[in-house]
Amino acid sequence: MVSFGAIARKFFGSANDRRVKGYRSRVEAIGALEESIKALTDEQLAAKTVEFRQQLADGKTVDDLLVPAFAVVREAARRVLGMRPFDVQLTGGMILNQGAIAEMKTGEGKTLVATLPVYLNALTGRGVHVVTVNDYLASRDAGIMSRLYSFLGLTTGVIVHGLDDEQRRAAYACDITYATNNELGFDYLRDNMKYDRGQMVQRGHYFAIVDEVDSILIDEARTPLIISGPLDDRSDLYNTIDGFIPMLSAEDYEIDEKQRSANFSEVGTEKLENLLREAGLLKGESLYDVENVAIVHHINNALKAHKLFQRDKDYIVRNGEIVIIDEFTGRMMPGRRYSEGQHQALEAKEKVQIQPENQTLASITFQNYFRMYEKLAGMTGTAATEAEEFANIYGLDVVEVPTNLPIQRIDEDDEVYRTVEEKYKAIIEEIRIAQERGQPVLVGTTSIEKSELLASMLKQAGFNNFSVLNARYHEQEAYIVSQAGVPGAVTIATNMAGRGTDIQLGGNIDMRLERELEGMEPGPERDAKEAAIRAEVKQLKEKALAAGGLFVLATERHESRRIDNQLRGRSGRQGDPGRSKFYLSLQDDLMRIFGSDRMDGMLQKLGLKEGEAIVHPWINKALERAQKKVEARNFDTRKNLLKYDDVTNDQRKVIFEQRIELMDATDLTDTVTDMRHEVIDMLVTKHIPERAYAEQWDAAGLKAGVQQLLNLDLPVEEWVQEEGIAEDDIRERILNAADAAAKDRAERFGPEIMTYVERSVLLQTLDHLWREHIVNLDHLRSVVGFRGYAQRDPLQEYKAEAFELFQALLANLREAVTAQLMRVELVQDSATNPEPPPVMQAHHIDPMTGEDEFASAGYQAVAVSENRDPNDPRTWGRVGRNEPCPCGSGKKYKHCHGAFEQA
Repeated sequence: MVSFGAIARKFFGSANDRRVKGYRSRVEAIGALEESIKALTDEQLAAKTVEFRQQLADGKTVDDLLVPAFAVVREAARRVLGMRPFDVQLTGGMILNQGAIAEMKTGEGKTLVATLPVYLNALTGRGVHVVTVNDYLASRDAGIMSRLYSFLGLTTGVIVHGLDDEQRRAAYACDITYATNNELGFDYLRDNMKYDRGQMVQRGHYFAIVDEVDSILIDEARTPLIISGPLDDRSDLYNTIDGFIPMLSAEDYEIDEKQRSANFSEVGTEKLENLLREAGLLKGESLYDVENVAIVHHINNALKAHKLFQRDKDYIVRNGEIVIIDEFTGRMMPGRRYSEGQHQALEAKEKVQIQPENQTLASITFQNYFRMYEKLAGMTGTAATEAEEFANIYGLDVVEVPTNLPIQRIDEDDEVYRTVEEKYKAIIEEIRIAQERGQPVLVGTTSIEKSELLASMLKQAGFNNFSVLNARYHEQEAYIVSQAGVPGAVTIATNMAGRGTDIQLGGNIDMRLERELEGMEPGPERDAKEAAIRAEVKQLKEKALAAGGLFVLATERHESRRIDNQLRGRSGRQGDPGRSKFYLSLQDDLMRIFGSDRMDGMLQKLGLKEGEAIVHPWINKALERAQKKVEARNFDTRKNLLKYDDVTNDQRKVIFEQRIELMDATDLTDTVTDMRHEVIDMLVTKHIPERAYAEQWDAAGLKAGVQQLLNLDLPVEEWVQEEGIAEDDIRERILNAADAAAKDRAERFGPEIMTYVERSVLLQTLDHLWREHIVNLDHLRSVVGFRGYAQRDPLQEYKAEAFELFQALLANLREAVTAQLMRVELVQDSATNPEPPPVMQAHHIDPMTGEDEFASAGYQAVAVSENRDPNDPRTWGRVGRNEPCPCGSGKKYKHCHGAFEQA
């Protein structure tokens, strides 16, 4: 029975078709301007940019200028790049300009499409970011497209790994900035660790176009960006807590080896509370009070270390170090450490030296970073399967753009074998047949290990001429991928390898010319060699076309249909013929999830012999359903993680906005005074409870609190003895004394130094407390799931306790800042040992490999600016106390501009 929806689509087209048709009138309007724009000289065409900017200044909107601006870019691209955007590319540009995702098949020219909305939005002068998956693509695309932008009078910058702050600031100041997602995220985090607005490199988040949007906003977004630094030595805490575990008996805890979880029983919790109280480690009455989140986390780690982790099975002790053993391979993994204090708990258990734990100094997920942009757009060949996630998380619609020429690729049904050995045997035979007829083959694998396994099998089978890519060396891999369309070429690639590079039949002529003509001077010899290369590529293309175009051979199904579609889409670009086929076995991961035991029995009953395969459209349908289930589960996991991170993100925004306000403020007196008055109110309320009798007042406690937080020795006990004195009178006297002391200090320092001191103390204290708060939230998140056993929603519990912790952070901030500012003095410091700057490390775990992308690069998260202006303290960055003062006085910093210290 045909559904009503299917009938409606036949007559009216799908929602996507109708949306694409909606752009047709504007495409025609751009086409109508083509002849008049062509008639302009280069100077007149470039002058259009000035004209458009004036129109924006006069009140027109970006959308008002879309038709003429796109027409100008189309003509400029034809003149400068030799490429004229097709009508479907104009449609893609309009989709991006609307803040949506344009799904365009491989080879449809997405890089050129982006130039249309990039130019249009860059006219505002607010900066447009083009986001790529790696440094190579950022540099390559910026290098090519900057010629177009420069012709039209716009500036282009590129952000890659290894730039210092000055270079980054200059790149962000350009009209258009190309950068990777990692660099953008880390620059944002670093900016919010700076102590002066002038040191920040980014200038806002107006409009971003994300290339390979599915890779960046879904695959890469599984793991957050983290900047970490070493914590203070806390080995005493680990050793103390470790000593408690042997005192417990079996009734004090519950172990679930299957789930790898360990929990304390009520009896055990009570016993631990007594032990912690005796050790002075328990705050409040209960172990599960919010202030004890970190202690609970460390105790759970210690219990796991003793009861779940087994020596010589999960880890070994070698040369005084805990070395992890990989549970799948049984190999040792030196250098790898368990996170969040678990490794330190094992070190305490085995009585070896406890290495310092790394503390998260700043962290953000890509979801929350990219949602900061006022307008966000993306482009990729495969987004439709994840349309729900893009809509729910980012508010992005996915629009499929039709291809310029009809797709001629033949997608064959999957072949399913019983065993992996049979599958690989069939794959090798298929590669041999394709190579003999001169057909280029792209072999897709799901991991680096499987790429290497297949490569070794091909060598054993007598193949010598093939390439293996694994997404580790982007630049050289881009060239190999670009030549994967040469007749008879065999290229084995993981999902991510060579993304952003077209596979053209016969080979990519531009990349061959760039490589083979490098260093040759212009002249007859160079021209002859170029002509020979062009003729050879043309001949190779005809041979590849005759052999049936690119053959994409996939060695198994990925758990995401989108990744399968990415691989398939490599073949059949721009109307070329092509072919794709997936080879599966019942031992593949997805087939095991799908339930291969039943299928194996069924295939044996059907009489399937060794080496034979089952091929049927029903298999494809069943696998697609299995993939949808896995995708839905993964989406739910990401959505749940994001709900927790949103709590942190709301607090992060408050803290980062507060930092910027502090950096921008010219006078912080009111802020500091309000904090001081709130501290005094808190002290008086705590020690003189409301409606309490005078004899119940804690005069000694109030005097001690005033001494500790305000650095004032006041006769509080004598005041309390005065007849008829009220709580408000005591508050007023403390306020007056504190304000007088603060005023005296400010007059002695002078307004300029006092503001500098106040800003420094405020920012440093805020940063210190925020870092502690991040650790507490991490610990809270790791234990809050247990609340589900008590029929309480862990997310709601997390929100409530995170709010309590944040309120505690603000209270601690007021107290710490007040206590420091009431003690700060200008002093002569005789110390001679220079303070080393804190070592900070950037981290992002690659979701595909599980490896830290920055571990091997020694990536320092904080670059020190070398361009210090002696007359502008904002350019100095963090100055060591024993460094020469950047002002040029010849004195040490601590004796000059840094001459303040806590007394």
